[in-house]
Amino acid sequence: MASMFCNQCQEAAGGNACTQVGVCGKTPEVSNLQNLLIYTLKGLSLLSQEARKKNLTNRESDIFLIKNLFSTLTNVNFHQNYFLEQIEKTFQFQDHLKQKLEKFPQHDAINWRPETKVDYHSKAQEIMGRQEDEDMASLKELLTYGIKGIAAYLDHAVILGYDDDIIIAFIEDGLAATLDENLNADDLLSLVMKCGEYGVKVMSLLDQAHRETYGDPGITKVATGVRENPGILISGHDLKDMEQLLEQTQNTGIDVYTHGEMLPAHYYPAFKKYQHLVGNYGGAWPQQKKEFEKFNGPILINTNCLVPPADSYKNRLYTTNVVGFPNIQHIPENSDGSKDFSKIIAQARESSPPQELDNNQITGGFAHNQVMALADKVIQAIKDGDISRFVVMAGCDGRHKNRQYYQELAQKLPQDTVILTAGCAKYRYNKLPLGQIGDIPRVLDAGQCNDSYSLAYIALKLKEVLGLEDINELPISYNIAWYEQKAVTVLLALLYLGVRDIKLGPSLPPFLSPGVGKILAEKFAITIPDNVDKDLLELS
Repeated sequence: MASMFCNQCQEAAGGNACTQVGVCGKTPEVSNLQNLLIYTLKGLSLLSQEARKKNLTNRESDIFLIKNLFSTLTNVNFHQNYFLEQIEKTFQFQDHLKQKLEKFPQHDAINWRPETKVDYHSKAQEIMGRQEDEDMASLKELLTYGIKGIAAYLDHAVILGYDDDIIIAFIEDGLAATLDENLNADDLLSLVMKCGEYGVKVMSLLDQAHRETYGDPGITKVATGVRENPGILISGHDLKDMEQLLEQTQNTGIDVYTHGEMLPAHYYPAFKKYQHLVGNYGGAWPQQKKEFEKFNGPILINTNCLVPPADSYKNRLYTTNVVGFPNIQHIPENSDGSKDFSKIIAQARESSPPQELDNNQITGGFAHNQVMALADKVIQAIKDGDISRFVVMAGCDGRHKNRQYYQELAQKLPQDTVILTAGCAKYRYNKLPLGQIGDIPRVLDAGQCNDSYSLAYIALKLKEVLGLEDINELPISYNIAWYEQKAVTVLLALLYLGVRDIKLGPSLPPFLSPGVGKILAEKFAITIPDNVDKDLLELS
């Protein structure tokens, strides 16, 4: 039997699954405990379903569920002890609900308890070895990974005080459904599509949370050079951590730089008042080892994607939220939601300034409100023939060499084409001199992968303004790069909105069985990118 089985990300070994050690650096022990945690969380969801019917919901349990689903995403947490602790806490929440319910469904995911720590790993191996129809297993994985992405987005919103019990109820219903042996493939496919519906809901909620907390993003030019002060680098997605870090570093002589998916923090009005938020350092997550080594100062990672650190900088790397790695310092949250970054600040004071990687500018801030402010110019440019097509090139970056495709595509797109982007895939082309069409830049960056809602919103508004019946009549093509589970949620959201002819790459998800892949290809015309010149012909 394989030591592990993980096929949830685009870089799964051999395009199939990691079976000895994760390409991401995850050990078999961590992988198996993550799977066991998901199994017990499914059991908790089954109990929560029953509790919800009797108005016995437990908010603490619901938030626990969301955070721990997030912790199992690719490149979030590599710490074996963390998952052992969370499984034990899951048992506690299960037992609490059992006492409240008195009568509850009987299932191994609810009733199993270990006698020794060895039992955890034995159980994980048993779960991994269970046999199931290939297509049914594939649909359950697609549903589970889509739900993981929803949980990640919802966690960001909850941190900012925004919540939606209806979304939580769907998460629990969807997870519980994967334990129901009476469901057939059509039932599961229906739930997968419903996952797309709730993907739209949760991204809309997070969009609301960000805008109402930090203001509407605006067009911003972000420097990529460095200054002479010592610096702190923050990478991830969580804006609340950015806010607290900036507050605590005011008037200290320390500069703060963003990295990866934190770049869009510069676009929000609330952060523009901080003069020591000076720029963006580096690019997407795959470049961490090279870039973090040269930064010289401390680095805070508050969500995915964490790459197992090199010895040269691990003593100045910090994690927070559900991110974790063995022997790396972790910043906990206080009971009131605040965090104390004094350790990071003290280390920054003793650090050398960052080494410069480049000295450029990145322009972004084209969330839906900003694009709608340009709507008259955009519509006129379409009517005048100055803009022939929009190409949505959103999603994730990754390490595979074939991801150079996205840079080449951006360079070769016709000059009357505008790129709509969100997520770290944009680092493949967001520093290229691609020019403008009149006053409209040819790359419109809506922000993080979390901000993909803006791209859907823009498409729906364009459909409305142009008086079209079908979203697929718009001059918009979709060429999405995926890597992890939040991108799965974005894909399902697009499918729910009725978008067809999506190119999804650089390869199809390894958890899609041939049967399920065929269904998606036939129903939604999903294909993988081929080569740039051939794919460009399809845009003409």
